Amino acid sequence: MTEALRFRDETFAFEMLRAAGSAPYSGADLGEVLATARLIRNGDETGWFRAWLNTAQRVHGIADIALENGHRVSARQAFLRASNYYRNAEFFRRKNAASDTEALAVARLSRGTFASAMALMDHPALHIDIPYEATTLPGYLFLVDDSGVARPTVVYTNGYDSTAEESWFAIAAAALDRGYNVLAYDGPGQGAVIREQGLVFRPDWEAVLTPVLDYCEGRAEIDSSAIALFGYSMGAYLVARAAAFDHRPAALILNDGIFDFHQAYVNATPGWVMRRILNGKDGLANRLMAAMAAVRTQVRWGLNNGVWTFGAASYADFIRRTTDYNLAGLAERITAPTLIMDAEDDHFLKGQPSALAKAMTAPATLARFTTAEGAGEHCHVGSLTRAHQVVFDWLDSTISAPDVADTQAARSAIS
Repeated sequence: MTEALRFRDETFAFEMLRAAGSAPYSGADLGEVLATARLIRNGDETGWFRAWLNTAQRVHGIADIALENGHRVSARQAFLRASNYYRNAEFFRRKNAASDTEALAVARLSRGTFASAMALMDHPALHIDIPYEATTLPGYLFLVDDSGVARPTVVYTNGYDSTAEESWFAIAAAALDRGYNVLAYDGPGQGAVIREQGLVFRPDWEAVLTPVLDYCEGRAEIDSSAIALFGYSMGAYLVARAAAFDHRPAALILNDGIFDFHQAYVNATPGWVMRRILNGKDGLANRLMAAMAAVRTQVRWGLNNGVWTFGAASYADFIRRTTDYNLAGLAERITAPTLIMDAEDDHFLKGQPSALAKAMTAPATLARFTTAEGAGEHCHVGSLTRAHQVVFDWLDSTISAPDVADTQAARSAIS
């Protein structure tokens, strides 16, 4: 059964580990992950969707029954697993994503089951809407308690394919345990915003994050002088870019650091093809990339996701658009102390954390995570507790969070 995680397809293997790695925070049960993986043939995206959907539906049913019988903890844990499994089910549904009604329905189930889990959490958990241009960005505010005390707060920014719901596993549960509130949101190109509103990524993320920080200043529960920005995967670029223009954050956590997002595509594309793309000669380049996509899951998924979330007309157009996601001339404008996380075996952006650290003038700590300790994958999936230990040990020395137990004891004494 343990062989089920060892897909030859590296993207299948990574996404399976990503799902399993959320187990410490009720996002998965290892037995369920292994049982699901056994049903999937290597590289079979249709089989992936059906197997994960079936598991999500089964666990969703467990949650519903537990809730009906008054078992709140069992229901909450099952709703969280179902949410993560629904997210994992639709992960590879990226071709024609804008018109894929089945994938949209599954994404809504992921959000719906997460909402059900929120209603059963021990900590206050609120749905929020953040004003943004002519619309709003959906998000969540997770609070240590309902005291109304202004606390240091982590603001979570998604990556290339993550969702605000995934924030619970990526940072929120660990933050609450240590006395930090968490605000998570979907921005343009991400989660519910791309699915429901069709808004695509933009490189000038300060236009997105500044309204988020303005919203934070209007919440009494958030200490706006002690906000840490957490960028997850591509969110690390977005957070760093925004922090070059908006200096209100007290700290940055980049998981993992990115200096030049476009470099990932330079590394994966033959030089002569990239030259044609950058010169606007798309015909042959698109045909070659389509041929590569037909035989490699990572290429197919990455290009299709990019066309959709960047609002591109073609593969070549998408890759050209990534050239705008670069911190050259901007990294030195960041003023907040920054933790730059670096995964030894990152198969997307290897070398980018070091490049960013060298470009920065603000205090920067480069934290390396190795394969030997089980933390060398992109964003340290499969080793979240180790990653969180490093993050919060650093953050505790940068932004002082009140101890949860001490705070609760003080409140009890007052009452």
